[in-house]
Amino acid sequence: MKIITDERCAGYSHPGHPERPERITETLALLQSQTELAIEWAVPGQVTDAQILRAHAPELLARLQIPKPFDADTPYYEDIASYARASVAAALDALAAARSGEHAFSLMRPPGHHATRDQAMGFCYLNNVAIAALEAAATGTKRVAVFDFDVHHGNGTEAILLDRPGIAVFSVHQHPCYPDTGAVNAGNNCFNYPVAPDAPRETYRTALARALADLKQFQPDLVAVSAGFDAYVRDPLVQGVLAIEDFYWLGRSLRAFGLPMFSALEGGYSQDLPELILAYLKGVAGK
Repeated sequence: MKIITDERCAGYSHPGHPERPERITETLALLQSQTELAIEWAVPGQVTDAQILRAHAPELLARLQIPKPFDADTPYYEDIASYARASVAAALDALAAARSGEHAFSLMRPPGHHATRDQAMGFCYLNNVAIAALEAAATGTKRVAVFDFDVHHGNGTEAILLDRPGIAVFSVHQHPCYPDTGAVNAGNNCFNYPVAPDAPRETYRTALARALADLKQFQPDLVAVSAGFDAYVRDPLVQGVLAIEDFYWLGRSLRAFGLPMFSALEGGYSQDLPELILAYLKGVAGK
């Protein structure tokens, strides 16, 4: 298992904000102390403007330098552009690792799947997985599937990848819920599996299984995973229903495809996040 991370991504914070540095530092502490997984550690490299601009408008890159909040949930932080670029670079490195036959996970912040072509929002500044999916498509991968199991719909990923040839997006999420998108499919390649806030765990699992079955039918050459852990029953932001073993099952299910695959951290705000990530990674590794 290859994990791309950099403790420097814990270098920004906002009082009371749920997207906090401990999401990374506490997960790192657990992964470094556990003995079940053999982990190869790597730090992210660099990303070019050209790679970012496949997904984003030049105006967004310029906006990241302006010291004012992006929305009520998404503060401006000093040097946020560098933090966001490092998170993108880690996703691209995870893509490269997957292509070389490794299981790879980008353990970085900020997350990305709410960032649209021209707008930072929902704790997200640049869309890590969308940029990586477009990089894969531009460099020879004929069919790319994005699987997003964050409890919030990846509106930015959908908007960026809508109707892109050779790419399909499969998103399982709670609805209605922030950002109030993803109620129905979009275009010819973005497939949504909304689950009501009061639905039981079995219903959520059924939606996940249906999305995975549809992803398999797409016959991708590569799977990019937006790995959000906030559908967990103890997550403080939503009325989640999933248990720790469900994230292990997700990892095992994705592994079973036998395809090049990488994952990038999106949401997940409970104190149990390190354990949830470890369970998922054990599933991916077949432990």
